[in-house]
Amino acid sequence: MKALIFDCDGVLADTELDGHLVAFNETFEHFGLPFRWSKEKYDELLAVGGGKERFIAFVKENPDYEKALPEPLEDFVLKVHAEKSKRYIDRVEAGLLPGRPGVARIINEALDAGWQVAVASTSAVASVEAVIRTVIGEEGRQRLAGVWAGDMVPKKKPAPDIYLEAMKGVNVEPENVVVVEDSNTGAKAAAAANVRYLVTLSTFTVNEEFPKATTVVSNLGEPGEPATIREGADVLQDGMITVESLDEILSLPIPSE
Repeated sequence: MKALIFDCDGVLADTELDGHLVAFNETFEHFGLPFRWSKEKYDELLAVGGGKERFIAFVKENPDYEKALPEPLEDFVLKVHAEKSKRYIDRVEAGLLPGRPGVARIINEALDAGWQVAVASTSAVASVEAVIRTVIGEEGRQRLAGVWAGDMVPKKKPAPDIYLEAMKGVNVEPENVVVVEDSNTGAKAAAAANVRYLVTLSTFTVNEEFPKATTVVSNLGEPGEPATIREGADVLQDGMITVESLDEILSLPIPSE
């Protein structure tokens, strides 16, 4: 049995810039908060896994903002995140965040070839489910082996917990798993889970380095719209990641953490 496990944000769809960031800033305005996040600030905050955790980290960096909150941070963050998630899902369902090249194709190829396919993300479950259904449809969602997201594990990326839990759920050994990630935070989680992983660069990660990735590509590629290799093993088939490419990846060494 083989498994292909996808991160969500930046992998299934390029969701951060026009999705999560916009939803956060709309939420800050909704609650009358005296700050907004720039693209540059959000880029910094992406090193923190999880939306609630990002908000907490930002407020803790700015004590004056914490004093200005209408209630204790640990309570208020739940209201902020719920409002933000609703606004984000509205954007997804409005079709503003389409799937990245090659994602639906390779998911269907892998499923048809008998692979287990799952999603493992530290974003909220409802947000991840909305992206999945937008990218591969309801029928595709029903074919997945599972979705692991949100607060299902005690530690978020870069801890490996979400990938370890997903592998346990699909019942596939690490040596037969390929993870698809887009960020250093996620790459560290995959490496710590002792699995092979490839990286598809997204808006906020094009300048990051991934020395332990099996391969780093611009995207997964579509017929007539080939992906490019930035570093690592050249596993593209006619400019695309295919099931045969995934088999090639499984023959390569597992990167050390």
